[in-house]
Amino acid sequence: MPPSESDATYAQRIAFVCEIAARLHTYGTTAQRLEGAVEVLSRRLGLDCEPWSNPTGVILSFSDPARPLGLSDTTRVIRLAPGENDLYKLGEADRIAEAVAVGEMSVAEGHTALRALDRPHSRRWRLVQLGAFALASAAVAGLWRLPWLDIATASLIGLVIGLFAQITERRPQLKEASDAISALLAGLLAVLVAYFVAPLNLNTVVIASLVVLLPGLTLTNAVNELTSQHLVSGTARFAGAITTMLKLTVGTLIALQLAHWLGLEPAVRASRPQPGWVEWVALAAAAYAFALLFRAHRRDIPWVMAAAIAGYLISRFVGLTLGSPVGIFVSALALTAAGNLFARKLGRPGAIIRVPGIIMLVPGSISLRGLMNLTQQIDGGAVEAPLLTVLYVVMALVAGLLFGNLLVPARKFL
Repeated sequence: MPPSESDATYAQRIAFVCEIAARLHTYGTTAQRLEGAVEVLSRRLGLDCEPWSNPTGVILSFSDPARPLGLSDTTRVIRLAPGENDLYKLGEADRIAEAVAVGEMSVAEGHTALRALDRPHSRRWRLVQLGAFALASAAVAGLWRLPWLDIATASLIGLVIGLFAQITERRPQLKEASDAISALLAGLLAVLVAYFVAPLNLNTVVIASLVVLLPGLTLTNAVNELTSQHLVSGTARFAGAITTMLKLTVGTLIALQLAHWLGLEPAVRASRPQPGWVEWVALAAAAYAFALLFRAHRRDIPWVMAAAIAGYLISRFVGLTLGSPVGIFVSALALTAAGNLFARKLGRPGAIIRVPGIIMLVPGSISLRGLMNLTQQIDGGAVEAPLLTVLYVVMALVAGLLFGNLLVPARKFL
């Protein structure tokens, strides 16, 4: 019996498992991985646990295998907001859980270490996050080879959205409408630049500026959960992703309609004039921005950047030869296998490789473009093509995730 089990009461062990489950959920872990990790931890602490996870909460049913059946049954219902990816805290929670499970740390010490993760963010951290919002939007615009004014506009809008996101954190009453308001701000700022300064690739600039809010990763996780038979969680997450997409579309359209009522008719152009080197610089910038947005630890930033760049390059060059869906499939397969290998060799969460590796592949921008075309009453072909592309991309991503796990089985669920 590990020291952590013998020194802790039944109630303390349950409380620790509940704390770990809540934190894994908060840090963006999908249902199948969260439930698997909780079951393993519970067994190692001498508990029987039946977890049930969904995007807005966790239910954990415990029993003590050393006691007669039915005498120790305990159920915990934990209501939680949908999680956001935090690679640093995910790695720390995994390290603490492992230390408690093997007896290197007591349950009480584990609780203390977990609570230490809740310290307030510094002003410097908030400024870095603001910069990451702006850099991500500018980098995506650069990847699409938009003109310099478009890149600068996307960066400015990304900065404004990042500032609004930080304001929303302190004002929960704005949370429900935050996506729509962010899209409204993005649309209005893009229209103002296109009207008063120079023509823009208007829709593309708006999409690039909203890239941080797009639920492409959520949509991919939802389908992944559905394929792993976590039907309730997958359906709820899928509905959440669609709802977010609708809110972004509605906010953008309200901005365009307001501009029309005010007589601001923006000048629109379709132009991709940048040379090839801009795309490569933008790729490095995007990888660094996502490392910051995923809140990776400084020591993990090179890993995160390498994964994001590798995901993009594999998809691009394989796609040029065999077609885009095949490129995305191969990229997702390679990054999933690499993440599992990373977890096996270094004993750290494979999400550090897997999540940034597929972020450059997810179909969020394509989905938003399709919905915007639909609501702007653009011809049917311009609507159907992006939405069909979303379907192909999601199918290729999920197939890559599934076969990647078969190619290199995971050492641990995270």
